Amino acid sequence: MDTEPKEVVGPLDGKFEFKKNKDGTLNKQAVICTLCKKEFSFHRSTSSLKYHINAKHAFVGSSSSGARPGGLVQTTLTEGRALSKSISENLTQKIAKWIAKDCRPINIVEDKGLAEVLQVASRDAFYKPPSRGTVMTKIHDLYKTEKKKKEEDLAVADYVALTGDHWTSVSNNNYLGVTAHHITKTWELKSFALTTMKTEERHFAEACAEQFLTVARKWEIEGKVTTIGTDSARNMIAAARLLTFEHMPCIAHILQRSITVSLSDSGFVHALSKSRKIVGHFKHSPANTAEIQAQQAALGQKKEPLVQDVPTRWNSTVDMVKRLNRNQAAIKATLDQQQHKLIMLTPPEWDKVLRLETLLEPCRYVTEILGGEAYVSCSVVLPALCHLRRVMEVSDEDPAYVVRFKTAFKEDLASRQEKTNNTWLKLATALDPRFKDLKTLPKSEGEEVWTTLGGMLHEQSPRRSPQTSEDGPPKKKMSLLLQMCSDSDEEVQPGRDIHRYRAEPCISMEDCPLQWWSAHSGAHDKLALLARKYLATPASTVPCERLFSVAGHIVQKKRSALLSENVSQLVCLSNWL
Repeated sequence: MDTEPKEVVGPLDGKFEFKKNKDGTLNKQAVICTLCKKEFSFHRSTSSLKYHINAKHAFVGSSSSGARPGGLVQTTLTEGRALSKSISENLTQKIAKWIAKDCRPINIVEDKGLAEVLQVASRDAFYKPPSRGTVMTKIHDLYKTEKKKKEEDLAVADYVALTGDHWTSVSNNNYLGVTAHHITKTWELKSFALTTMKTEERHFAEACAEQFLTVARKWEIEGKVTTIGTDSARNMIAAARLLTFEHMPCIAHILQRSITVSLSDSGFVHALSKSRKIVGHFKHSPANTAEIQAQQAALGQKKEPLVQDVPTRWNSTVDMVKRLNRNQAAIKATLDQQQHKLIMLTPPEWDKVLRLETLLEPCRYVTEILGGEAYVSCSVVLPALCHLRRVMEVSDEDPAYVVRFKTAFKEDLASRQEKTNNTWLKLATALDPRFKDLKTLPKSEGEEVWTTLGGMLHEQSPRRSPQTSEDGPPKKKMSLLLQMCSDSDEEVQPGRDIHRYRAEPCISMEDCPLQWWSAHSGAHDKLALLARKYLATPASTVPCERLFSVAGHIVQKKRSALLSENVSQLVCLSNWL
């Protein structure tokens, strides 16, 4: 046996060796497969040699374990078999959908950890994560597919309500977010984003109005839009005047503004100032936080951090005072053991903080109700504001500072409510079977609402064409009489429809008005069309605020260079999916 060493081809792990000439030298232009002794030409390229190994000796490797007769050994597979094309495509599609839905960065597909997870999930098969370009292509295709579904929904909708607001990203780019809301033929309330469009013009009224019109025309709903909800900024109010749509100011913004004004002109100012400093003492120091948590545990309370109020965050003041009141004993015990320069709340000020929680809790409840988009909220505005007015009634037990707060709150809220679209709110309330008794309105105003609805039904009623005949004058007179009778019936019929609807019993507050209309739309078909129109309008612009929360997760410091088109598609997809 020839025991002389043979030089092997390095890149192929010893599976090939150079051919030996008769004189004992090596022929560097020919190699022999050590497994099947087949000869190949060699010119520094190993592509054909790799193909031979994969095609003829895929089951053979260089591992010493599992040796077979003849010196051949079982190969150790490092990649395994490839997934089928359909499964691989489906997995790539799911990855793109996951990235769009959960606002993950596109470059996550390059993470080695994700590749390892996918390899474990695919078991013996091999799956390589898609590239960033592939993911973006899939996201663009997914956006087109989902957008087509939304366009089909809007195409069959009778009426569409919009909400809109502006947002500035961390890269100092401004975006206009617009959402659509409508009630389907099956009485389902649908709410979804239309766009997060980058804007470069100054936010003058004319520019804002044109931006809203651009979005409506792009989605081909300009003739279906009933209302547009915005905040109460002057440019938005002026823009709404330039549009043919009804304007619906955000009631949640109005309510929070009234709270801010009332707090600034009441006896709670000093107590709130001290409270903020106490909260900041614990929020800005991990050591102080650990000490108060130890006191909470010693008192048998739940470990929870204190909350600092933020002027732009709704209900943050009530959250702050609730945590303070709940952890009053733990705060006192912790501060007694520390050296600090804080001025503690006096017993009368602790009483003020407790009373403030009682005053603000109903406002928080109303804000959360009006901020929903998965249920009817426009018809709840007037009953909710009526509830707040009753809560804010002055009683004999109220101290002077509470009286000042309640008085200021009621006056400010009333002045702001006058500037809202009260006509639309009244009609929506009347068309909600929970509140159709209109107890929140004076009797005279309630009758005006029903008269207005009757006029709308009269306009909807199709006029029957009079019978004509070429015979003599008697038949012409009969035709005129029929026409007069027809007009008289049309005047009576809307009144009958209104009377039958008002005779229906009110449903419970916990019941869904859309389910009621689904069951009774056949008996009140004309009113049902109006109900779809008025009940679809949201009471606030919270749907737009939620869009901006999503956009904030997408446009981060590391992703500040995203194209505006990609930002809009990613925000919309996250909302739609």
